[in-house]
Parts: sequence; C-alpha cells; structure tokens
Amino acid sequence: MRCTLTSLFFATASLLLAPGLASAVSVNWTSIGNPANPADPINGYGSVTDPFKIGTYEVTNSQYVEFLNSKDRFGSNTLGLYNASMANTSLSGGISFTPANPNGSKYAAIAGQGNRPVTHVNVYDAMRFANWMNNGQLTGSSTETGAYVLLGNQPIPTNTGIITREAGAQIFLPSAEEWYKAAYFNAAGNSYFTYPTASNSAPNDTTPTGVPNSVNSTSAVGHTTEVGAYTGTASPYSVFDMGGNVFEFTDFFPLFADGDQVAIRGSSWFQDNATMYSTATDAQVWFSEFEASYGGFRLAAVPEPSSFILAVFGLAALAAWESRKRHRD
Repeated sequence: MRCTLTSLFFATASLLLAPGLASAVSVNWTSIGNPANPADPINGYGSVTDPFKIGTYEVTNSQYVEFLNSKDRFGSNTLGLYNASMANTSLSGGISFTPANPNGSKYAAIAGQGNRPVTHVNVYDAMRFANWMNNGQLTGSSTETGAYVLLGNQPIPTNTGIITREAGAQIFLPSAEEWYKAAYFNAAGNSYFTYPTASNSAPNDTTPTGVPNSVNSTSAVGHTTEVGAYTGTASPYSVFDMGGNVFEFTDFFPLFADGDQVAIRGSSWFQDNATMYSTATDAQVWFSEFEASYGGFRLAAVPEPSSFILAVFGLAALAAWESRKRHRD
C-alpha cells in the first residue's frame, strides 16, 4: 500500500520537531543576534556580520572526559590531548587517567571537579575538541579535520599559526570578534560595556554568589569554580564566566615575530580584574602550545534553522518524492 504524502509528512515532521537524540556531550547555547553590529569605537573590536551561538558555559572536565574516552580509547595519548597536571586538583585539574581501566573508560572526572572548566589544554586540544563536536562526536571521525584542518598528525600541528576556520564549519572556537561581542556588546544601547559582566564598574572578586557584577579572579577562591557558579553575573547576552574563572582561547592567530601565538580572552581566577577590561584584550596572547591551570575554552556555533523551517523543508522534499513516485507508477 502506497504511503500518502500526509502520512509521510507527519511522520517526518514528528522526527524533525522531536528533541534531538542525546549525545555524550550536550552544550548549552546562547544565541548572539544583532548581526552587523557596530564595532567598539575604542578599539574597533566586536563587529560580527552574522548571527551565531556561543556556549553559555566554558567546556567542563566532564565534557572533555567524554572526548578523551572517545578519541583516546587506548590511553596512548599520541596527540597530547591529556596533560598529567589535569589529575592535580591543587592545580585546578579535574581529570584522572587510569591505564588499567577498560578501553574507552581510562579517563574520568575527579569527584567534585566535573562541572569545573577543563584546564591544562592548549589551543590545538581545543580545536580537536571542536572538530570532534563538529563531526558528530563519532569515535571513528578524525580530530584533524572538520572545523579546522590540523596537519602532521602530532600534538603540535605542522601548520601552526596559519590555521583558519573551514568554510561550512558548524561548531568551532569563537573568533576574537565573536567572543568580544558576546562579552561586551550592549544591544539595547548599541554600545559596549567596559566589563563582560554587563557593567562599566570593576567587578567584585569574591567567592561564588548571586550578587551581580561578581567574578572569580585575584585568587579570591584560589582555583577554578563550577561553570555558572556566579549566578547573578553574566554578559549582556547572558553568557557566564566571560570574566574570571579561566582565560579562553579564540581561533585567532596574531602574527608576531617571536613565535606562534593565539589570542585569549576573559581573565581567570589567577589574575586581577584589570585583564578583563575591554580595552585590555588588545594585548592578550599566549603561545599556542601553552597549557595552564588558568586556561580553558568555550565553543561557538552557527545558528540552527528553526524546527518549523526544517518541517517546511521536509514537506517540500516529501512532495517532490511523491510527485516522482506518481510519475513512476
């Protein structure tokens, strides 16, 4: 019996409109709209042509563990995705490695550390995580292609300093411009805040609190805190920890005579809040292979089409299919 267009449409629409299948890593996204916004007149940063999404929170130890167990199932660590300092909680680490564990479960989040940002990673670790996410978190997919092409199949790629986001990338590291906009741009006033806490006043360095304009910096805590722990403080777009907790990698490689460097943003638990001042971002760069207890990352992504639009495309495709089938019959 031939299926009708209506029955096929509703079957397809129900799948398109249903929640997506659960992945090992689920990212909370915040939409960043207001495309073609003006740049910050002070330093020229922050103008972004298209809408995008950014991770509401920094990538956590638990999320990175899923990546490690997927892409380094045997614990060989040939790409240097794991740093032994990750096992040292006194250095804001939070991931253990147990060689005797079964393949695919050699890495684990240390108790109480799973929801803290992953640290002791470099920008290439972050790009490989982004590639894994971009490629659907598949165990068999490459960490060396996807959002970024990394050459050499070694911890430090052979094309360092000239890596750029691939056309068609879906999940990636934010660019310096995207990060800046998500942190400082005030769409309501078409202007920029001085701090990524939706404030022009220096934030308070304190332990986790719901009080607005508070951050984890200047060793008020002495280590990383759980992502989103400062519940009353977020960027103008409601993105958490863009000031304090850990510095975050972007995918921008400035050209300097003294080596391969990458732009970072956001300050950390180890620095004072002067480093999160908007104009201070001009000079924030690290050597791209540098790994520290106060460095991590968050992801960005292209906006997804709405479920309604997906259903419309599904209807059109089904209509075309049934039309062709009638002609065959």
